[in-house]
Amino acid sequence: MNWEPRAAALAERVTHRSSRWRAPVARTPRHQLAPRWWERSPDGWTLRDGPSDEARWLDAAYSDKTIVTRVSGLHADRAATDDRPAGLPTSSSTLPSLNVSMLQHARLGDGDTLGHIGTGPGYADALACHRLGDRQVTTVDVDPYLAEAARARLDEMGLHPTVVSMDATGCLPDMFDRIVATVAVRPIPASWLAALNPGGRLVTTIAGTSLLITAEKNDEGGATGRVEWDRAGFMHTRHGADYPPRLAALLATAREHDGDAIGTGRYPVVHVTEAWDLASMLDIMVPGIEHEYSEDDEQRVAVMAHADGSWARATARTDEPPRVHQGGPRRLWDALDDIRTYWLTNGELPVRGARVYVKPDGSTYLARGKWRAKL
Repeated sequence: MNWEPRAAALAERVTHRSSRWRAPVARTPRHQLAPRWWERSPDGWTLRDGPSDEARWLDAAYSDKTIVTRVSGLHADRAATDDRPAGLPTSSSTLPSLNVSMLQHARLGDGDTLGHIGTGPGYADALACHRLGDRQVTTVDVDPYLAEAARARLDEMGLHPTVVSMDATGCLPDMFDRIVATVAVRPIPASWLAALNPGGRLVTTIAGTSLLITAEKNDEGGATGRVEWDRAGFMHTRHGADYPPRLAALLATAREHDGDAIGTGRYPVVHVTEAWDLASMLDIMVPGIEHEYSEDDEQRVAVMAHADGSWARATARTDEPPRVHQGGPRRLWDALDDIRTYWLTNGELPVRGARVYVKPDGSTYLARGKWRAKL
């Protein structure tokens, strides 16, 4: 299989010519790490088998796109052709440009040791091994099959990082100069700080947001840093085979029922999850909201639900103030409108570019100007 020209072309797209990550991308046969994967279709998730369709396999592997390898509890390696899993992706090979960006944010030096959280198929680990050498890379994943499959496929490439299957929110297996997480967390585990060498650097994202945090360990055992201007989103850490059930019943209520409070919203209906800074700010202020959005013939409908029983539905034509129904103990749409008012009043939202303060127990605080928030 002639994959090298495609890998070289991918490296040219996702790195600049002087980047020390260009050669690792060009040398990594990404297709070998994901021989089978899931694609979304109108009927749900559809299995793709690379060896039976080499052209599609190479197109998928050497595009700058995420390849989903596990949906809910079903890994593509173990699926039958007619399987149609429901639920959320639970493992993937993240788009190469984002893997490179996360590793760049770590500011790795030649002698640094790396702890990578979220092995998945192992692509980031392949890049790190090419850059640092096998002995300086340790990678962990909660799923024993994912860890073993990645270990075997990396071995076939001649790459031999330390691969550990464990809940990464627990005690890590070693001390590291750099920790890079390609899964999202909230709060930051205290064990990650404990596993950082003095002056070590942490790169992670905050679950429910697009906030990418970099922070360096301080003398007190905590860390200080910032929210980077880059945006990144990863699957949340999980502690078992799948994520907890979503709020399907409450979302159904929100779609159909009149609310305890009915009124007119201040701003047009917005697709919150596609407005990354807005979604991040909302999740900092009201963590854990689930969203639905639909648009048909200029009619927009946005639905929100929270585990505390709060819900909201906003409906309107494009550019018109929406009719808003809200129920439960909190007014979710009002919280969203308050954030949009802040944005218009101040010109931007404070989450992007905020300073980050992490205590040794993992408690994390954001601050920018007079604004403060605890994660």
